[in-house]
Amino acid sequence: MAACLPDAVSLTRFPRGNESQEEDVGEYKTVWKQVEESQRKLMLLEKDTLLKSDTKHSLLMIRNKALMDEYDEWQRRSPEVLPAEPDVLIALGKEELQKVKDDLDMALAMVQLKNKQLEEDLEREQQWHEDQEKTLGILNKIEEETKIQDEQASKKGLSDTIFHDLQKKMLRLKRYNEEIWTALGKFLQEQFPLPEKGESSKRKKKPSEKPDVKLITLKEILELLINKLMETPHEPYIRVNDSFWPPYVELLLRCGVALRHPGDPNRLRLESFHM
Repeated sequence: MAACLPDAVSLTRFPRGNESQEEDVGEYKTVWKQVEESQRKLMLLEKDTLLKSDTKHSLLMIRNKALMDEYDEWQRRSPEVLPAEPDVLIALGKEELQKVKDDLDMALAMVQLKNKQLEEDLEREQQWHEDQEKTLGILNKIEEETKIQDEQASKKGLSDTIFHDLQKKMLRLKRYNEEIWTALGKFLQEQFPLPEKGESSKRKKKPSEKPDVKLITLKEILELLINKLMETPHEPYIRVNDSFWPPYVELLLRCGVALRHPGDPNRLRLESFHM
């Protein structure tokens, strides 16, 4: 970009016939100083960005190659013959310097925007890294406590009191599980009842059609999915047959409760919420 700039010294070598020319030259020098200041800021910002990110270094290398190609292109061009009038030369120099200044301002704004984006990405990565370290510390602490408890249990064994306490907890869990299943069954029966038998018998059946199959409730479908997942977690899929009412199957799929087998759409599995 700097290769296409006019020579600052040659543009100032005009005959100072009047005060207007001197004012133009002074304005030209002011604009030139602004361009040099913009170039200095851009170089400092590029250096700072280069230290912050290896990716920014790659971008700057690509930009440097593009500028070198542009410089070679300008070297191969034939110089244009400029008119000898000082006023015309000053006007052309101002116009060229203004273009260069606009290009530098645009490049500076782009670099600042990219630098801000990189800083935001760095902050997010640092926050994620801190969260992972905290999680890892908690898991390590839990692992140590579990090891200590296992060692103590293996050495001393379970006493009668602990055994009875565990039995009581198991009974409470069973009762709680039964209450949950009862409440869930009541809720599903009220909110998701099976279709009435009259709806399926309104139209006449053809002799070739199979007789109606007894449909199972939504609760029974969930029980099949849960039991299959708990019994054979390596193969948690169940096969959908005519006893599964299609709207309930679609409801489970749309709500993310169940998933289809990737290779067989007639097989379902429960979503692994415990994972």
